[in-house]
Amino acid sequence: MSIDKSSWTLVDLVRNQAARLGEREFISFEQGARLTFAGFDRESDAAALRLAALGVGPGDRVLALVKNRVELLLTMFATFKLGAIYVPINTELKGAFLEHQLRNAEPKVVLVDTDLADAFHGVDAGDGDIVAVVFIAGGIPDQVPPVFSTARQLSYEDFSALAAADAGVLVTPKPEDIAFIMYTSGTTGPSKGVLMPHAHCYLFGLGTQRALELAEADRYYICMPLFHANGLLMQFLGSFIAGAWVYVVERFSPNRWLDDVRASQATVTNALGVMPEFIFRHPESPLDSDNNLRVVMAAPVADEWSTDFERRYDVSIRQGFGMTECNIPAYTGPDDPLEVGCAGQVLDEFFEVRIGHMDTDEPLPADEIGEILVRPKEPSCFMAGYFKMPEKTVEAWRNLWFHTGDAGRFDASGRLYFVDRIKDCIRRRGENISSFEVEQVLNNHPAIAESAVVGIRVDGAGGEEEVKALLILAPGQEIENAALLDYCAEHMPRFAVPRYLEWINDLSKTATGKIQKQSLRDDGLTDGTWDRETIGYKIARR
Repeated sequence: MSIDKSSWTLVDLVRNQAARLGEREFISFEQGARLTFAGFDRESDAAALRLAALGVGPGDRVLALVKNRVELLLTMFATFKLGAIYVPINTELKGAFLEHQLRNAEPKVVLVDTDLADAFHGVDAGDGDIVAVVFIAGGIPDQVPPVFSTARQLSYEDFSALAAADAGVLVTPKPEDIAFIMYTSGTTGPSKGVLMPHAHCYLFGLGTQRALELAEADRYYICMPLFHANGLLMQFLGSFIAGAWVYVVERFSPNRWLDDVRASQATVTNALGVMPEFIFRHPESPLDSDNNLRVVMAAPVADEWSTDFERRYDVSIRQGFGMTECNIPAYTGPDDPLEVGCAGQVLDEFFEVRIGHMDTDEPLPADEIGEILVRPKEPSCFMAGYFKMPEKTVEAWRNLWFHTGDAGRFDASGRLYFVDRIKDCIRRRGENISSFEVEQVLNNHPAIAESAVVGIRVDGAGGEEEVKALLILAPGQEIENAALLDYCAEHMPRFAVPRYLEWINDLSKTATGKIQKQSLRDDGLTDGTWDRETIGYKIARR
């Protein structure tokens, strides 16, 4: 039976909920902003007409390096209402990491938090023509990065005072139209921009709403970044679809997590990566179970704490499996076991999932481990490819299956289990880190002749990894470890700065010149490995 997806656009969503729920409060932010469902629609209309006055139209890109603020969401939906494409960027990015995404996206307008503007210093936009830059929460900085020198520069107050374009520019996109370009780790190369149709984004929210049984009475606490698919598409859109209330904070803090949950009377929240373990490791309190939470979406979990987490906070943990590219094809339900890696039953209304042989993609029987392969059953409910990277799109879609790069298995009951990552990608603090991009920054330092970056599993990391850099010193050069970390902190996101450094004489390579990284991972921490924590090295937050 065909599914009617005619209203599966993010513009239809905001319009329909505004009509249905009107002036009922929808969202509240830590900074104090509050909006009703109808107010969200009105304010995003107004922002759309101002973006149009800056020249934004169908197919244009609007890039945003903005924290969890109301302006991020309003300009996002404003972009959709012009038939344009929103490009949310990880707020930790800077230097080469940020330059690649700026050059690839070629935005017409850039939105940036004023206190993040320094991230654009030294960044070259390439052939892109940035028409305007809007500085959020702080006004135009004293030193505007040179990359914006030829662009029109506005504070958000200036932007809000622009003469609006004619309302005739507002459009309703089709479900197959692209809503976002979201960048995901390139693992062995530059980050890839995932082209995300409106229906694909809508299904992220719908899947979450159904799996967690979200209803209008629910209150969703969002402490994850809204540039990330989990915070934006699963939590925010899932709440929008359900008509639930949302409370958004700027960033996750294990120290205040329970206080926020209790103060907001949250019934639902998500905790990705090491977040749930950080919460659990926080000192116990008599107030732990004195909260309104009924469910926490968390992945991964560990046998050592997951059951105790549920008991301590009087909550049910749910898991799932998915990626920016392929949506969330599986969720656990209340009857599924709380086990490491258990992602639950596949949403077979929308997806096919196969455990394929690592070399041939042939299907494997239950309990055998292979690569998790996914394909959609519904058009436009999957990524539309990688932006300006057709060869990467073809590579990912071998044998008519999308290759996740993750190892998994099915059990005898048809539950999907995630086992490990196959790709050369480092998972740290909930972030996917491209070893290639870290190596590019390291190799640009005059003291470094060559580097190899790998993820190392360490105790207490919740199944995640720490970044280790193996380094070859350039002839005639010297550098202190702390000085190299200072350089890294200046040129890469704080989550990507290596924890471990090891100086070596050479790197073993294949016949085709590729570094043999598996042996470096297998070596783990050696007698020659230096740990920045031995000197208490700290990286300041921006």
